[in-house]
Parts: sequence; C-alpha cells; structure tokens
Amino acid sequence: MTFPVRAYAPRRAAGAAGAVLLLAAGAVGCGSGAGQSSAESAAAAVARATKKTQTVTSVHYRLSGRIPEQGRVETEASVGTKPVVARVVTSTIGGDHPTVSETRMVHGVLYQRQTENGVAQQVHGRHWAGFGARARFTAAGGLKMDTGGLRDQVGHNPARDAAFLAAADDVRRTGTEKVDGVTTTHYTGTATVAGLRSALEGQEKKGLLQYDKLGVDELTLDVWIDGEDHVKRLRTQGFGRHGQLDLTVTFLDFGRPVTVRAPSAEDTVDLSKPSKQGRG
Repeated sequence: MTFPVRAYAPRRAAGAAGAVLLLAAGAVGCGSGAGQSSAESAAAAVARATKKTQTVTSVHYRLSGRIPEQGRVETEASVGTKPVVARVVTSTIGGDHPTVSETRMVHGVLYQRQTENGVAQQVHGRHWAGFGARARFTAAGGLKMDTGGLRDQVGHNPARDAAFLAAADDVRRTGTEKVDGVTTTHYTGTATVAGLRSALEGQEKKGLLQYDKLGVDELTLDVWIDGEDHVKRLRTQGFGRHGQLDLTVTFLDFGRPVTVRAPSAEDTVDLSKPSKQGRG
C-alpha cells in the first residue's frame, strides 16, 4: 500500500515549493492461484503468487477506497518496470478541495500536474512541474527537496506488499469467487503492524511506516488470485487515529507495453533548476 507523498502545490507556489498530493496508491494482499494443491498451505500459496506477480514487466491497475484525513480516492495507473515508466492519475472526491493529480515518470524524470475544484493549477504560468532525474535537489527559493518517496510510489507494483498477507498468522483460503468474470481463489487474514515488522524485511518492512503515520496498528487483508497465480484483486482495511482505511486494488492486465510521453517542455517548469524558475 502506498499513501500520499508531498511534492509541489501550484496554488500556493509564489515561487517556492509547496505540497501537491499524489495518491499513487497500491494495496496489500496476495494469494495463490485457483489451482492450489490441497497439501499447500495458504501462506505458501500466497508467497508463491506474490513472487510471481512481482516479476511481471508491467501492471495496469485501478484503486478505489478511503484514506483517513483524505476521504474517498480513485486511482488508475499503468507502470512498466524495464525501464521504469509510469502514468498515475488520482482523484480525491468530496471535501472542500476535490483534486485530480496526474504524475508521470519518463526516462527517470518525474512530472506532475493538478486540478483543484475543476481548475487547472499553474506554476509560473505552466501546468506541469518537473522534478528532474535526481531524487534530491534544491528548488526555487533555496528549498531542499527529496522526491525519493514519490519516485518509489509512482513506479510501485502493488503486489510487492503481498508479503503482508503471506506473513499473517491466520491467513486462510475462503473459497473461489468471480472477479470481473475471472475465477479466483480468495484468501483472507489479519495481522498487527508490530507482528509484520518482526516478520518482514527490506522493502516490505519499509512499507509499514505509512501505517504508523496513520496510527493503524492492525490490518485485515483480502486477496483474490487468478488461475495463473496473478493477483487479480486485493483489499486492505484498518482504523487509524483519524478514521477508516479501506482500499481495493483491481489488476486489469499484466505484461502489456506501457507508453508514456513527457509533457511539453513549453508547458513545464523544471523545479530541479532554480535559476530558470522565473522564466516563462
């Protein structure tokens, strides 16, 4: 699962970096294909499908649900892995400032634009903000920026977090169900964030930090796996300090070519080059 990353806010810019909301969200959970052996444990089936789904060359997925303090969100994303290329469009629905954010990664460079209340936001008269090829840089006004977290989220395959369900103590198979017309096997389980932290390592363990920030200490995980051991749908639920977390990701396809174009240079402000911020 991935949550909001602070980047840049055109409506508050005034020549300095602010905060643009990117909800390049993924979700938690995974499982085994519909053909699971009766002798294979649910945890082993989940781990097997997790590994396979992580190795695909591209994913196209749709996310919807609710994030504490943000409300209702919807995301559609296409991500290629070799090399990393991505387009992620997220809408926050309801509240005082409904927004639509689009983020692209092309040739290692991040770009982002945003509309708020239906109005396209601008930075120095341009609609796109570019963040350059480096994660850390000094933006306009001398503000030091680090887009490392944003880069990780944009290029994120949500199946990476399936290890959360594989590590749950009570992961179990509940039966077969249809998801978008596809026969899948449904797995479910619960896990405390503290327990997962002890069981996991690497990127999976790092992914738990977002739950700490939300005050979520226990997760309910559901995953639907198709007959080819790919994650078809995954859902994570929990309660934080500021309300309910409930996100569902549906994978639409795997392995198809992903083509993303960089926005027009004439309509882009390169925030990684402060000396040019006043131009245009």
